[in-house]
Amino acid sequence: MIQYLIRRWLDGRDPKSPEVRQMCGTRAGGVGIVLNTLLCLGKLLAGVITGSIAIVGDALNNLSDAASSVITLIGFRLAGQEADEEHPFGHGRMEYLAGLVVSMAILLMGFELGKSSVEKLLHPEELDFSWLAVVILAVSVAVKVWMYFFNRTLSQKISSETMAATAADSLSDSAATSVVLLATLVGHFFHWKIDGFAGLLVALFILKTGWEAAKDTLDPLLGRPMDPELAADIDQLVLSHENILGIHDLVYHDYGPGRAMMSFHAEVPADADLLEMHDLIDHIERELKEKHHIETVIHMDPVVNDGRTAALREQVAYLAQQLDPCLTIHDLRITAGPHHTNVLFDVMVPYGFRLTDHQVVSQLRKDVEALSPKYSAVIQVDHSYVERREK
Repeated sequence: MIQYLIRRWLDGRDPKSPEVRQMCGTRAGGVGIVLNTLLCLGKLLAGVITGSIAIVGDALNNLSDAASSVITLIGFRLAGQEADEEHPFGHGRMEYLAGLVVSMAILLMGFELGKSSVEKLLHPEELDFSWLAVVILAVSVAVKVWMYFFNRTLSQKISSETMAATAADSLSDSAATSVVLLATLVGHFFHWKIDGFAGLLVALFILKTGWEAAKDTLDPLLGRPMDPELAADIDQLVLSHENILGIHDLVYHDYGPGRAMMSFHAEVPADADLLEMHDLIDHIERELKEKHHIETVIHMDPVVNDGRTAALREQVAYLAQQLDPCLTIHDLRITAGPHHTNVLFDVMVPYGFRLTDHQVVSQLRKDVEALSPKYSAVIQVDHSYVERREK
């Protein structure tokens, strides 16, 4: 049913386009509002019947979920607005802000429920048992499990951090309600006063979900590196063109799903026709826009491929590898003068490297200048904006 519903929503359209994402987010928000409101009302009834703080807390959690769905819906609507003079990069990050507000609401609810549960632990009371409450809780677990798969599948289709956070929240809710259901049955059959303990477990579930959701939405707001799979796909597309010798200095800016910008340097033969290379660069920019919905600016780097430069490039690359296998160089060029020869290049240094940038430059300069008394090394340190993943 979930796959059928999502297919009907997408109807063969591009799931990564801002318009389709806004539509899916709005409809998913509506589904969340209706289901969470019904669950909240049902659990409030069960909580009043039994006098259980855990059930009432779980009902309030569903109320916060309904409010979060409203915020999610508003966030998607705002994110779908077109760019304007005040916001030339669009409003896509409103989706991330909506996710952050949702996570803050989850954390607040978890904190308040935790306080109430501790009071219940200190002053336990006998609860009234009701099979109606048991049925309501069991149905709630089933509904939340369905919402988890629904939101997770939709988040994967449209690449939405907010929908992923909503899915995680639904899974946490199902686990929390299962704990409440188990505590209700155990309390009835064994006469154990564990309602406060169950409420505390629910609060911990909620706090864990809120923390994870906050982290997932903060990362794109603070600025995160490009996904290595996307970077590899871009490398493959760009390098598939003749006369593109290499790319480096890839910088990615995320202004919201479907609203990204990037820039990089493309190495081309220095002796190639300038107008032809310019036309090729324009063509690659259009390709990247069509395939990945990314506005791209490409800086053209002319590379001299004569024997002397190529040999020196290999020597310097070897020196960098000897210093550390993770170091790479690019943009090497030679400018000869009457008394010395400048060897200019960039070295890519990973974050958290064991040596400081100054130490890397000093060691490489010493090694390069040892190759010839006429060499004077001019070195620029770069850092990668692409996420590194351990294999």
